[in-house]
Amino acid sequence: MNFAEVFTTVLSITGISAALTIIISLAEMKLNDYGICTLDINDGSKTLEVQGGQYLLNSLAANKIFIPSACGGKATCGLCKLQVMEGAGPLLPTEEPYLTEEERENHYRLACQVKIKSDLKLHIPEELFNIKEYLTNVDVLEDLTHDIKLVRLKLPEGEVLNFKPGQFMQFYTKPYDKIKESVFRAYSISSPPSEEGYVEFCIRQVPDGICTTYVHTALNEGDQVQLSGPYGDFFYRGNTKTMVMVGGGSGLAPLRSLALDNLAKGVDANMSLYFGAQKPRDLYYTEEFRDLEEKHDNFKLIQSLSRVEEGDDWDGLTGRITVHLDEDLKKLEDPTDVEAYLCGGPGFLASVRKVLIDNGVPASQIYFDEF
Repeated sequence: MNFAEVFTTVLSITGISAALTIIISLAEMKLNDYGICTLDINDGSKTLEVQGGQYLLNSLAANKIFIPSACGGKATCGLCKLQVMEGAGPLLPTEEPYLTEEERENHYRLACQVKIKSDLKLHIPEELFNIKEYLTNVDVLEDLTHDIKLVRLKLPEGEVLNFKPGQFMQFYTKPYDKIKESVFRAYSISSPPSEEGYVEFCIRQVPDGICTTYVHTALNEGDQVQLSGPYGDFFYRGNTKTMVMVGGGSGLAPLRSLALDNLAKGVDANMSLYFGAQKPRDLYYTEEFRDLEEKHDNFKLIQSLSRVEEGDDWDGLTGRITVHLDEDLKKLEDPTDVEAYLCGGPGFLASVRKVLIDNGVPASQIYFDEF
C-alpha cells in the first residue's frame, strides 16, 4: 500500500469516527431533551414550568423553593425527602438506604436523585415555602481551634432571621480554585436568636472538603455569603425536668445555641452539656460555658479528653465522654424524665444513644443532629 492509499484510509477512518461522534452526540442530546415539564405542587396549589433533564432539588431551588440538603445533592444525607406522587420513575439504588418501607409506600424520593423527565406531581410541606434567602457579609473570621473557625455573618439591614436554636442554614460557596461553580452545605447555627442582626457558625475543616476548604482558605472578612434557611427539627422540646446535651467536634455549635437561649429565657430544667474531644487544642468556648456555670445553678459543663499525653496542659476528666455520661445517668432518680440532644458523627451518636437507652432514657426523648 503506497502513501496515498494509507493517507486516504486514515482520512476515511477519521471521517467515520467524526461522523459517529456527531451521531452519538446528537442521539444523547435527543435522549436528554425532555422539553418543558410541569411540576404540580400540593394538588395544584402551585405549578411550575421547568426545563426537563434537571434534578428536582436544583430545579426547585432555581424557583426559590429551598429543600433541606446537608450534602449538596450527593445522596449522602437523606434530608431532601419529598413525596413525588407521579412521574419520578423507579427508585434508584442511591435512594434506598435513606427511605423506610413506609416512606417508599408513600412515594417519598430524594429530590437530589430524581431527574425531571416528565411532568411530576409533588407534595411539599408548607413550612418549606417560608424558607428565605439571605445575602450576608462576613463580619468576623476567628480560629476557635486548630481546625474549627468561627464565621460571624452580618444580615442585611432590617432583615430578621427567625429560627429555633438547633436549626441549620445552607451555606453557599463562590467558585474558587477547587470548584468552577457554587456549591452549598448545611451548617448548624451556633448563636442564639437574641443576637439580632448576626448569625454565627462553627465550621470544622474537613480534609478535601469543598465548602470547608473555601471557608478556611478562601473566605475573607467583608466577603458576601449567600444563605438559605432555617431548616431542621432539632430544637428544644422542654417536656422534662432534665436536659442532657452531648456533642463532639463542631457538634458543639447547635448545643451552644440551645444552651444560651434556654438560660437567657430562664428555663428551669437542669441542663448538662457533655463535650468530648481528643486533646486540649480541640476545646473551645470553655471560658464562656464556665462563666455560665457560675451564673446559673441549673447548668453544668462536663468535658473529657480521650488522648491526653504527658506534657499536655490538662487536669480535667479523661477517657471517652460516654463513660462519664454513663456514670451520671446512673445517679438519676428518674431517667425517664430526661430529654437528650446529641450532635456529632454517626459512630459517636450511636454510642451515646446506646448509653442513654441502657440507662432508661426513652428513645422517643432522644433527639440528634448527625454531622
